[in-house]
Amino acid sequence: MTPAPAPGVRTVIGVDAGSGPLREADHLIHDLVTRLALPPAVIACTHPVRTGPRPHLAVSLALPDGDTARAVWRRLTAHLAATAPEAGAALGTLRHGPHEPAQAAARVAGEHAERTSGRAVVYPGADRLTGTLTLERLLADTAVDDVTVLGTPGPPASTTRIDTRGHVRPTWRGGHLTLALSPAPGGLLAPFEVPNPTPCCADHG
Repeated sequence: MTPAPAPGVRTVIGVDAGSGPLREADHLIHDLVTRLALPPAVIACTHPVRTGPRPHLAVSLALPDGDTARAVWRRLTAHLAATAPEAGAALGTLRHGPHEPAQAAARVAGEHAERTSGRAVVYPGADRLTGTLTLERLLADTAVDDVTVLGTPGPPASTTRIDTRGHVRPTWRGGHLTLALSPAPGGLLAPFEVPNPTPCCADHG
């Protein structure tokens, strides 16, 4: 018998479409946000999948409540059935698509629900992260909970300026959405993950 999912899993959808590099997974997320008309509160993440014939990435979509998640699930499964029959998806005990990608989708949904793993691409306030801004502004205006600075034991001052480079990808660590930063020219900090080769899907705004 399949065990009952944790409560948060009922609002997190996993999708495994076999995405390759991060840029491809980021593009998939932006495409789903647009096609499925996802709400502004959505947090969409990428996750590594190491099972199957090759390592790849899956994505997860955390919705604000169960009703919204079920409505999105219906739109998503119709979209995948029409455009990507090889893809798998999961929401709670629901599964869509072939067994292996559907199970991988369930795993990443669980990771996101537990806030133990996931690299956030879309999240509240992400569209405000352009140019240079203070740490205080970043934490106040977005879903990012915390930051770390490579090679520095303590947190930076709230007035520290951050060059976002238009590419800010925090990750879930111990229940907190945490952004890894590194020193940048001019006494600034910048996200450790750099755009490769340029910010994905600039036309998604």
